Amino acid sequence: MFRAFASLLAVDVGDTVFARAQFREFCKQLPLLYMILVCNALAIAVDFYSQDHLAETVLVPAVICGLSIMRAFWWLQRADDDLFSDAEIAKHIRRTCNVAVIFAITFNVWGMWIYELGDAYERGHLTFFLALTQVSSVFCLMTMRAAALRVVLSSTLLFISFFLWVDDGRMAAETIVLFFVSIGMVAVVRRHNIDFYDLIRSQSDLRSRKVEAEQLSEENRKIALTDPLSGLPNRRQMLARLDELDAHADLQPDTLAVMFIDLDGFKDINDTHGHQAGDALIVALAKRLSKFCPPFAMLARVGGDEFAILLEGSGAIAKARSLARRFEEQIGLPLRVDRQVLQVGASIGIAGNDEAGLQAHEILRRADTAMYHVKLSGKGGVASYSQSFDEGRLHRLAIEQEIGRGLANDEFEVVYQPVVDAQTGSFVGAEALVRWPRRPGGELDPQQFIDIAEATGQIHPLGLFVLERACRDFLGLADLKLSVNVSPSQFQDPQFERNVLDTVEDCGIPAERLQLEITEGYLLARPDRAIAVIAAFKEEGMSVALDDFGTGFTSIHYLRTYGFSHIKIDKSLLKGLRADNKVATLLRGTIYLADGLDMQVIAEGVETQLQAQILREAGCHMMQGYYFGKPMPIGQFVRAYRTNRRNIPRVVELRQRA
Repeated sequence: MFRAFASLLAVDVGDTVFARAQFREFCKQLPLLYMILVCNALAIAVDFYSQDHLAETVLVPAVICGLSIMRAFWWLQRADDDLFSDAEIAKHIRRTCNVAVIFAITFNVWGMWIYELGDAYERGHLTFFLALTQVSSVFCLMTMRAAALRVVLSSTLLFISFFLWVDDGRMAAETIVLFFVSIGMVAVVRRHNIDFYDLIRSQSDLRSRKVEAEQLSEENRKIALTDPLSGLPNRRQMLARLDELDAHADLQPDTLAVMFIDLDGFKDINDTHGHQAGDALIVALAKRLSKFCPPFAMLARVGGDEFAILLEGSGAIAKARSLARRFEEQIGLPLRVDRQVLQVGASIGIAGNDEAGLQAHEILRRADTAMYHVKLSGKGGVASYSQSFDEGRLHRLAIEQEIGRGLANDEFEVVYQPVVDAQTGSFVGAEALVRWPRRPGGELDPQQFIDIAEATGQIHPLGLFVLERACRDFLGLADLKLSVNVSPSQFQDPQFERNVLDTVEDCGIPAERLQLEITEGYLLARPDRAIAVIAAFKEEGMSVALDDFGTGFTSIHYLRTYGFSHIKIDKSLLKGLRADNKVATLLRGTIYLADGLDMQVIAEGVETQLQAQILREAGCHMMQGYYFGKPMPIGQFVRAYRTNRRNIPRVVELRQRA
């Protein structure tokens, strides 16, 4: 029990949060306590004033009042607890506990010293003021249990010891009452101290939770504004900064520029090497570009393979052009990722506020438009925005919408260009070509809308339309082979193989009569996928031809690897063809090479009898071109086919006689 009581009197400043709260309460309560002490001392001094006892009635209370006023001002000046360390606060609390006891004892001893100087009335006043001072002190010190209890203990012991002995025990009743009041004050102090501790702890917990919530909110904000893969600002942060810039209508011309970067070949890396390699490539590129990004610029990842750079400051447009050239060079350098060397290119668009009053969001849109222009121009390079880009884009958007409506409204048509046997001239097949004759705005050149369909993904439904229509048209021409062009984006579609087989099955045309033509650009980009798809088609009985042969870089190794059944010599190789020139030698070598690889050769773009004669003598297997017939509707083609069948025996006979 003694230990428990001793613990109540001990000064505990181990909990720094609670100690700081006690210190704040002291700064509010102690000045009031000292003023109460001053008032009570003055009241007692006035009651007991005597010229014969100036030391007891004037000097001592003056010292008490002076020290109290000094301590009151000292505490008023320490209202800001943030100026003190935890150690300093602990020191002040310990000192205050000791000083409180010293003041209590001093005040009580002084009162007892002058007690004999007064009459009964004055002694009653003194007793009242001593008790009032004790109660006031305790309640002002309640937040510090040790200080309050020490004052209660020291004051009560002195009071009881003195007033039970003095005046022959006449103050015994008051003493007993004060004793029980002191016990009550101890209980109140203890209960108040517990409640005060719980309150401070609750407030501390609330503050901690608030801080945690603010930290979590800040972390969430950073997460929301940061790309998790690259660590760069994301599209949302970029747009937020553009919003801030749009809020300032006083931006000077050429103080803002945006670069929009799209990686060329990134999708192929994802498809070939997997998304993990693609992610590693993005991270590596982000680190590389960050090194070259100046401090006045924000580099952000705004899409899967898209980056944007916002440049601020005078001369921003020229700085953007210079930075774009450096970025294009850096992006094009090979990167080693997971023991593989990967390489991509970049299409970069630039736009700036070269016009007064141009909004930041509009600059971003223009940079995107300039990048898209680079993409359509063949990918790779840098372009600064021009008004003509928007006009071209609007035209492409209009054509894109018209293609969808055209397929729904049966505006497209399929025409067929004959493919003939090089030796006999007889029709052996035809190439299906799409046309748009019933377009409300007038017919377009096929290359115009095919390029747009390629860029927008509409080549998939358009290509399937051509395949289905051609298969149905050729169903009754049992001895002719049908060739259909396949775009690279169609070949990349995982569902393409299934769609072709389903279409052939639905139309009822034998797979052996179908030949698919593909250009070599896709083969070099996706060799594994191309080999697998070609093998699957050949297993079904179809043949696959390499289109535009001679315009690219296909090697003998590639020709052997892919297993083509045919190669189509591009018409550009027939220009200037004569029997004794290098072009003829080149064609003979190509045909000889194809024979050695068990491939047949189709020469397209044949327009003259001389070209046909040279190709025939060189051993070409089949020919196609205006010399034998232009692309024509199915009805006209059927009539031409029948005419060809009637005339071929006579032509062969005349050729044999010649």
